[in-house]
Amino acid sequence: MDILLIVVTVAASSFILFFFLGKTHSKSRRVAEAGGAWPIIGHLHLLGGSDTDQLPHKIMGRMADKYGPIFGMKLGVHQVVVVSDHKLAKECFTTNDLALAGRPKLMSSEIMGYKQAFFGLCSYGPYWRETRKIATIELFSTRRIEMLKHIRQFEVKSGIKEIHNNWAKNMNLNGVVKMEMKEWIGDIVMNTMQKMLFGRSNEEEGINYKAHKAIRRYFELAGAFVMADYLPYLRWLDIGGYEKAMKEVSKEMDSVVEEWLAEHKTKKIKSGEVEDFMDVMLSICENKHLPAFDADTAIKATCMGILSAGTDTTIVTLTWTLCLLLNNYEALQKAQDEIDAHVGKNKWVQESDIKNLVYLQAIVKEALRLYPAGPLSVPHESMEDCVIGGYDIPKGTRLLVNLWKIHHDPNIWKNPHEFKPERFLTTHKDVDVRGNHFELIPFGSGRRMCPGISLVLQVVPFVIAMLLQGFDMKRPSDEPIDMSESFGLSVLKASPLEVLLAPRLAPVLYE
Repeated sequence: MDILLIVVTVAASSFILFFFLGKTHSKSRRVAEAGGAWPIIGHLHLLGGSDTDQLPHKIMGRMADKYGPIFGMKLGVHQVVVVSDHKLAKECFTTNDLALAGRPKLMSSEIMGYKQAFFGLCSYGPYWRETRKIATIELFSTRRIEMLKHIRQFEVKSGIKEIHNNWAKNMNLNGVVKMEMKEWIGDIVMNTMQKMLFGRSNEEEGINYKAHKAIRRYFELAGAFVMADYLPYLRWLDIGGYEKAMKEVSKEMDSVVEEWLAEHKTKKIKSGEVEDFMDVMLSICENKHLPAFDADTAIKATCMGILSAGTDTTIVTLTWTLCLLLNNYEALQKAQDEIDAHVGKNKWVQESDIKNLVYLQAIVKEALRLYPAGPLSVPHESMEDCVIGGYDIPKGTRLLVNLWKIHHDPNIWKNPHEFKPERFLTTHKDVDVRGNHFELIPFGSGRRMCPGISLVLQVVPFVIAMLLQGFDMKRPSDEPIDMSESFGLSVLKASPLEVLLAPRLAPVLYE
């Protein structure tokens, strides 16, 4: 009896020990979930603020301080993992790049993205590979960027001339004119992208304004935490009116691009004329079957996806760069001195000069570090089980990488909230933004990173260089520029950007 009791006791103890050890081991492999979740909705209630400090990337940044560089959230019915560390980000975009290449199916990409036909938001597979390949070769390759250089030069120079004409007509007694620069930047970028994609003239202001307004609204809606994405069974209620708004924006965007597509089908390319991207897409789709979508849908979705992403993110980056310079006159002056030294004041700066303007390049990097256009990565979704930082990530888990938090890590960036372009000439001179250095990934990394990096890195420094060379610029008052952010998939300056401008070159150069 005593022996039987001992055997039973040992067996029971072994079972209990195995159970708890196994349970502990299992727990240690799961990402710790942040506190504060409510029943049913999880952590959704924490992400509804619109003030700058209550935007999702800031909230998740504070949560990372409390719960660590990788933590879990429950957003309605979905499990989400948030990564806020560059080493873990590298693991996501290298070791686990394929496993995490999926995209969640969101209402915004369904309604406004032609039922997930935007290649930046669609599921990973043959359609994504084919449309991304077309965009990479026919729009974002070095050859095409160089071929379309005349469009960028014309649009930027036209914008410079517009500022000068406005100054000549409206300058005050101090010889300066006040302009709202967010609108000016928006027109430059929209006109450039429209011509590259559709061959549209910047004189068609009605369509231009309609498309620009619809795209900005698209980014606001695409970045919103829509209840139906997290509690699908409540979609019929349309809480917040998001579905109705998305359908309106979708209709506006499609009416514009449908008109452009119809024109392209009937127009004839003149000898020696450079084809725009929609021409190229039409030619390719005549001889190629694109999986999953009909040719017209694929063409419209690819063109509008590029227009939406390329326009808004470039506008955001240019706006923040200009804001940072206006709040740091010493850096602004140093950049102007560099341009004067390498280019002079008797001719305009060219894109080919940018490679010699190392301080200007450092300014752009620092702006991308402080204000990445998308401070949270576009959501990824695990297509298979994988492991991040030693934690098990089940298939179907959504991943958000907090780029803003990584870019402000004090262990990597000394005084991370300060604007210090010099860091990219000294301690971080070898760090680039092309997805290879995970402490600075404003365009993401891996196979689903932004394919338009090279174009953005041509447009942004060129526009800034033209402005700095052509005009002296100051804030309207001694107060710093308001750096409050607005909510959306990309984070734009919330308030207008008013600047005092005066020409600094000979009048003949502005003609």
